[in-house]
Amino acid sequence: MHSTDIAHAPIPRPVPGDRRRWFALAIVMTAAFMDLVDVTIVNIAVPSIQRDEGATFSQIQWITAGYALAFAAGLVTGGRLGDIHGRKRVFLVGIGGFTVASALCGFAVNPEMLVASRILQGAMAALMVPQVLSIVHATFPAHERGKVFGLFGAIVGLGAVSGPLLGALLTEGNLFGLEWRPIFLINLPVGVAALVLGSRFITESKAPRALKLDLPGVALVTLALLMLLYPLTRGRELGWPVWGYVSMAGALVVFAALVAYERAKGARDGSPLIELSLFRVKSFAAGIAVQTVFGVGLGVFFLVWTLYMQIGLGWSALRAGLTGVPFSVAVSVAAGVSVQQLVPRFGRKVLQAGALVMMAGVLIYLVEADRYGLGITSWQMALPLAVMGVGMGLVVAPLTDAVLSEVPREHAGSASGLINTVQQMGNALGLGLVSVVFFGVIDEKLAPAEVGPAFVDGFTHALGWVAAVLGVIFLLMFALPKRPAQHVEGAAGVEETPAVGEKEPELVP
Repeated sequence: MHSTDIAHAPIPRPVPGDRRRWFALAIVMTAAFMDLVDVTIVNIAVPSIQRDEGATFSQIQWITAGYALAFAAGLVTGGRLGDIHGRKRVFLVGIGGFTVASALCGFAVNPEMLVASRILQGAMAALMVPQVLSIVHATFPAHERGKVFGLFGAIVGLGAVSGPLLGALLTEGNLFGLEWRPIFLINLPVGVAALVLGSRFITESKAPRALKLDLPGVALVTLALLMLLYPLTRGRELGWPVWGYVSMAGALVVFAALVAYERAKGARDGSPLIELSLFRVKSFAAGIAVQTVFGVGLGVFFLVWTLYMQIGLGWSALRAGLTGVPFSVAVSVAAGVSVQQLVPRFGRKVLQAGALVMMAGVLIYLVEADRYGLGITSWQMALPLAVMGVGMGLVVAPLTDAVLSEVPREHAGSASGLINTVQQMGNALGLGLVSVVFFGVIDEKLAPAEVGPAFVDGFTHALGWVAAVLGVIFLLMFALPKRPAQHVEGAAGVEETPAVGEKEPELVP
């Protein structure tokens, strides 16, 4: 799920009765849905891509990790570009670029072109996605926003549920003999329609005091992550060369340089990529750690799970997609209940219970996978997946509010963008770690009869790591506030009225 880097500016007064705002809402919701589905739809098609294109396992990791890395690196900058140049303009550039990148993915002639196209797609999503809630914020008056954000939550849930199923149907359907390619090509008509209608119905808006761009900061973040991820994904294939360890150690040096640069830039012009003062808020620092580690766990699980079912067990994409339905439904139901009923009563305990419940589901899955081996059925997976889904729903829905609850109001936009960024970075890191926790226990050369048992062993090994990650998350959550602040002046959640001295944002006709 992507939160967005909403510019922290007061909301313009929309024109009452302007029906165009509902068309604008449908357009930006469609774009958000495209992005959400695109993240989940690829996982289910990965074994087909690997089989048809002859992609190596490190290339498979980059097809998923490349998108997450480019998306994470560009998110904050994408939000700021919208504030400076107009959210409508940047949104249209983003969705146009996303559509072109989807076409390049769909017509990729080799794995290298597909990886490059996925990185471009992630970069374009980083322009498109941050504008979605900013446009909603600038288009709807305060009294309508609750209903609109509720609808947004439903779209997010629908994207999570429908992505794997849609990917399975498109892959299995083999439309026009295109194998896995329709999972990308389906974005073309949707993207073109959103581009045409968006240019007509979305109202332009800008922030009155947009922060400056921090392109050196983006470059340092991207360099550090590449220096970490590239050796992780290629190390096993290359026999773990010395340069890989040097590169990973060098990534820490680059991260340190990033902190020093961001501190200097914040002092110089007040517009760093990362607002370092936020990390002095204990709940925010802990929440960022939770988001990052949670992203790592999810990155490991979803790719390994797909490879286990389709390559290890030999299941079709459709069967794998249908097997995941209990998980998706459980996430959606638990997310709704946690926010509306549980968190107001029990606060932080709900998130901690979610981490433990999800860990219990992972351990049940580990036991069942080990016990039944290649004979395991979809029905036997339903229980652990439903338990995992309930746990994940209890965590993901209320986590952002808990992290932001003690953040000063003037930094709410920066903080929300950073939350989303680190989750995507964690996801990219988790995908990189798959080569260690999964492929690291599978022999290079396997006879056909050995593939299934080897993948089962790799899956159970990876599940042990995911369970350990969830245990770390449970401990980190003790630093979150016991109850998220509600309607406290100066907290991030209070956004209905402008702060003293702020001007109305500029609406551009």
